[in-house]
Amino acid sequence: MDTQICWGMIGCGNVTEKKSAPAFNKIPNSHLVAVMNRTPEKAQKYAEKNGVPKWYLTADELINDSEVNAIYIATPPDSHLEYTLKAAAAGKPVYVEKPMARTYTECLQMLHACAQANVPLFVAYYRRYLPKFLKVKELIDQKAIGEIRFVNIQLTSAPKNGDENRQHLPWRVIPGIAGGGHFYDLASHQLDLLDFFFGKIVAAKGFSTNQAGLYPAEDIVVGSFAFESGILGNGTWCFTLDKSSEKDETKIYGSKGSISFATFDSEPVMLQNENGKQIIEVETPENVQIYLIQAIVNELLGGEKCISTGANGARANRVMGQLTGKEL
Repeated sequence: MDTQICWGMIGCGNVTEKKSAPAFNKIPNSHLVAVMNRTPEKAQKYAEKNGVPKWYLTADELINDSEVNAIYIATPPDSHLEYTLKAAAAGKPVYVEKPMARTYTECLQMLHACAQANVPLFVAYYRRYLPKFLKVKELIDQKAIGEIRFVNIQLTSAPKNGDENRQHLPWRVIPGIAGGGHFYDLASHQLDLLDFFFGKIVAAKGFSTNQAGLYPAEDIVVGSFAFESGILGNGTWCFTLDKSSEKDETKIYGSKGSISFATFDSEPVMLQNENGKQIIEVETPENVQIYLIQAIVNELLGGEKCISTGANGARANRVMGQLTGKEL
């Protein structure tokens, strides 16, 4: 690999302006050199606003730019497979947003293409590198709550902005684009974190349905899962409750206590064991993907391997498919 990682970004969504795009230029030997959007005004405006030298209207143009030697796919999941196959065919490493694809089958195709082309495939499960969740991992590994018995996830919310706008639904609740609904967008992070903490989930079973009828995707999922290690887990995800019932909590129970934390806000980690209750505050970086992107750049430059790859990305999709009953 070259001594400089020159990124080309496919997709110019607003979320990238905070979470990821600035990070590419904050990391030594890493630069965001090109962006792509099908709408000329959006592509040009994004490039100018964020100091990106080049912009394109097609993914092919960006992927085939000789200066670009790594591809970041920041589009909805329905195009992840297509763009990954093209990047792999061009011999360029791929960093793709989560969920990795719409289905586990698409994930396997992406893995195969990158393996055949001998290029690495990374997935944007950046929480594996955030200090808050590394602290949780440290507590688990130090046996601060003894031997782990089981884990419970509860993620519930009121309908999100746009969910009730039948004329212009957000892509995240259209299965043909997103793979599923908010469950696929959000639970993917949670299930990947558990994979990071405890290893592979080897069995999962659940139920999903659409209760409120606001959009085509499932709006409630309940299910249970088992890890290779023998730890068990369960979860409830519902996105059509009243605001008074909103909750974001993952709670890990051990033989000597418990650890609880929120996945999607800055609430502190809560540790409870024989020493009482401890509140652990951990800061979140301004650009939340920066530590993961640093790990990717390190690997591409010949350093330590990154731990958020297509392999764990595919596992998250497989489990989501099992919990929703879409893939058994």
